[in-house]
Amino acid sequence: MTISSDTVWPDLPPGPHGTPSPALAQRRQSQPMAPMTVPSGDEILTAVRYPDVRALLNCPYGSRELTAPGLPRMVQGVGADSVPGVLINMDPPAHTRQRRILQGSFTVSAAERWRALCRDIAHDLIAHDLIDSVEGPIMDVVGDYALPLSSRVICQVVGVPAGDRARFGGWLSAFLSASGDSAEARAHAYGEFLAYAAELVAERRRSPGHDLVDDLIQAHDAGDMLSESELVNVLFMLITAGHETTALMISRGVYRLLLHPDEFRRLVATPSLIQPAIEEILRYDGPGSPGLLRHLTAELRLPSGTVVPAGAVVLSHLQAANHDPDAFGDPERFDITRYAPGTATRPHLAFGHGAHVCLGQALARMELQEALSALILRIPWLRPAIPLEDVEWTTQGLTYQPVRLPVLLE
Repeated sequence: MTISSDTVWPDLPPGPHGTPSPALAQRRQSQPMAPMTVPSGDEILTAVRYPDVRALLNCPYGSRELTAPGLPRMVQGVGADSVPGVLINMDPPAHTRQRRILQGSFTVSAAERWRALCRDIAHDLIAHDLIDSVEGPIMDVVGDYALPLSSRVICQVVGVPAGDRARFGGWLSAFLSASGDSAEARAHAYGEFLAYAAELVAERRRSPGHDLVDDLIQAHDAGDMLSESELVNVLFMLITAGHETTALMISRGVYRLLLHPDEFRRLVATPSLIQPAIEEILRYDGPGSPGLLRHLTAELRLPSGTVVPAGAVVLSHLQAANHDPDAFGDPERFDITRYAPGTATRPHLAFGHGAHVCLGQALARMELQEALSALILRIPWLRPAIPLEDVEWTTQGLTYQPVRLPVLLE
């Protein structure tokens, strides 16, 4: 395995094949809440045990307001923590209000509306690669499948007209954490996207349809509805969080299955295991970055006994929690039956926990299920085109993922 740039996580460099840092084991034992250097260069107290991480995620005084001067930041310059008005950066009561309004649009049953669409797109992409691949019988899971699948699904779910999807795709590419675009180009794309989203909302008010943007326009709680700017910010959050994270998990999920061919063959032989397989992929590989920072407004005693003072900025390390041996038996073993019906496995934290648990998790789960199901049904003989040890990974931005993942289609 090669890494395309110096790791941005110097204290906890990733392990082989995208596994969590080997240094986490020592931290769990002796330093469950020690400082960690983050990509900005700041040192931030980081929880690595499952009970501590859950407690921080569920803490009612863990604020997402991180713009005050002097507070440590995850990245230098403008990052996700800097964007005002988006749900992940809100605290109660504004956060509670928006979640209440939006929750009906993101239920499991709401996500099921889009399953057939997602399935058709996945099968269409595979058919295209099987027939028209310019590289012969080779497909890049990242560039030829995961990213275009996620882009096409989000465009059609949101309701972007066919004629606008190329332009929309350009904005999605600019928002990727691994984008090579300059800060100025990304800022320009952000401004263009906000203007377009406002136009889309206005057009759907004039001529309603049956897409997610229409659901969001109609969403309400006791007569309370989202304002125009709130609708635009929700769309931006969905696009940026949903597109790259879902594509990343498709790529990492395929990589993990190829790395464990017995588990891949078991899934091919028993496709009904797709749901527990996705949950194990989410536990093992999710969410692609450690998590979100929180600013404690009151002192908190954690299950480990650590007392975190008021005013501290903390990081709940989701990947560390998902590999805690006190929470998951033999956590480094990849087992697609770990979450099979009837098992007593703890919930993973790939989507977070508490008030800020991922709003779009049902949609993400459905898309992951259909993306991997299409591969095992259409290409059950799938295998890597190069040794997996030679797959290049990147730590550009906050995510850790394969740059390319070439697989053989024949």
